[in-house]
Amino acid sequence: MRPIKNYFKFGYRYIWWIIFRTRFKKLGKNSFIYNPILITPSYIYCGKNVKVFKSCRIQGITKYNNTYFSPTIRLEDNVSIQQNLHLTCANSIVIGENTAIASNVTITDIHHPYENINIPIEKQDIEVKDVTIGKNCKIYNNAVILPGVHIGNHVTIGANSVVTRDVPDFCVATGAPAKIFKKYNIETKQWGKTNPDGSFITI
Repeated sequence: MRPIKNYFKFGYRYIWWIIFRTRFKKLGKNSFIYNPILITPSYIYCGKNVKVFKSCRIQGITKYNNTYFSPTIRLEDNVSIQQNLHLTCANSIVIGENTAIASNVTITDIHHPYENINIPIEKQDIEVKDVTIGKNCKIYNNAVILPGVHIGNHVTIGANSVVTRDVPDFCVATGAPAKIFKKYNIETKQWGKTNPDGSFITI
């Protein structure tokens, strides 16, 4: 039964790819999005072997109030994302190749400011800042990546973290707000504890 089931899955994915490949900005071979809640494929660039599991929202925002936007969402080769991703983009969100994202993660380049107390927050103009997540990263469950954040290559973001500022290459960050507590030292080829700014702690 298992070979038949696997064959059916492959056939379903291939048919989905044939149907949707012209709707995406790009849809690389062997890429598949399982049962999304909402996607805007014309603003999504998928490399090869991208897998996004069920109940995701991947939405490009083209207009908010009286302002127009040109969103680009890039999922590079071999990106894997577990269920319940919430991704909203008005300008640019890039997720680098081989990056794995666990379930219930939020990524957005949109901030809803609260400038005028006489206007509901959702009706005030939004602020937009690009987001990038580098190559070979791991983003654990329930993490939130906020506007303007640039995460380097080979970075781990711990579960339940809220990332409010940049994280450089080869770091482990966790917390709300997320702070760097470990970093790989290229010179010594060892992991070392760090201050929250990423500088190594010296004894």
